[in-house]
Amino acid sequence: MSALVPSAARAAFLAQAAKRILITDGAFGTEIQNRKLTEADYAGNLGLTHDQKGNNDILALTRPDVPEAIHRAYFEAGADIAETNTFSANRISQADYGAEHLVREINVHSAQLARRVADEFAAKDGRPRFVAGAIGPTNKTLSLSPDVNDPGYREIDWDFLVEVYREQAEALVEGGADFILVETVFDTLNCKAAIMAIKKLEQQLGREVPIMLSMTLTDLSGRNLSGHTVEAFWYAVRHARPVTIGLNCSFGATQLRPHVKALSEIADTLIMIYPNAGLPNELGQYDEEPETTAGLVGEWAVAGQVNVLGGCCGSTPAHIGAMARKVASMHPRQIARPEPLTRLAGLEPFVMSK
Repeated sequence: MSALVPSAARAAFLAQAAKRILITDGAFGTEIQNRKLTEADYAGNLGLTHDQKGNNDILALTRPDVPEAIHRAYFEAGADIAETNTFSANRISQADYGAEHLVREINVHSAQLARRVADEFAAKDGRPRFVAGAIGPTNKTLSLSPDVNDPGYREIDWDFLVEVYREQAEALVEGGADFILVETVFDTLNCKAAIMAIKKLEQQLGREVPIMLSMTLTDLSGRNLSGHTVEAFWYAVRHARPVTIGLNCSFGATQLRPHVKALSEIADTLIMIYPNAGLPNELGQYDEEPETTAGLVGEWAVAGQVNVLGGCCGSTPAHIGAMARKVASMHPRQIARPEPLTRLAGLEPFVMSK
């Protein structure tokens, strides 16, 4: 097997992360919702038979001005990374909208849009900007059965999900993404399928496609839906050599504090954390003010626990701007150098002592 061409984007990203805490962008979904788009805005003239309202990803084709404006707002607030508006731009999720045949086009256009804006901002001040091709978890799970009467039943299988992810990752890279961000991981097995897909894509292209991984916690004990702790998740995916490992969505920053600390102590790569802007209120709105969020995530920076910060649901350009100002003069986390031991994962981490 021939060696892969190393990623220049990985090297550039690591060089920037050695100097300062980097900033990724904030929420796309809530920003799009705030624009009160109609079904016609989403559907455009594509001639799709399903109602498209809520299909945020398809805006790359029908209203590209919307994601472009959001990218610009986040870069103007101080972001170093644009995450593409492609969280559900995969064959499984787009089936709900009858738009499976547009998956490649959506991803290519979304990545091209983010790339163009990122390069424009980099050209203005000489500071590198990066594009992370965002891949969500889909609405299917490999680990759990949706049928309580048949624990062995699965709606999809491993090979199918690997191909779904490979298809999306290939289009994102074609459009100009520097990294593939596998985010909001609620099922560790789904994440491993995404890793396999990206490794297949690397062999196909003959070059490295750097990976970012981000887990989401579904309960306060610090586990995802498939039951893995933060530590177990890391041991299960460390072989992928991700550029960043971290947490997103989940709860507000306050509830994530112990899990950020645990991950920062064991991960021998960069830590990227982008939490929700607190917890939603009774109406599903996020009330946490930008300075509050910035103060909370700033505590992780003071403790030397993070390399990249940003926001998830409910966060706005104002939140990202507040974070950027808060950590501007703070030193980035030093990458952990754990003792070489055999580290395995079931639902709990297992470290084999000497």
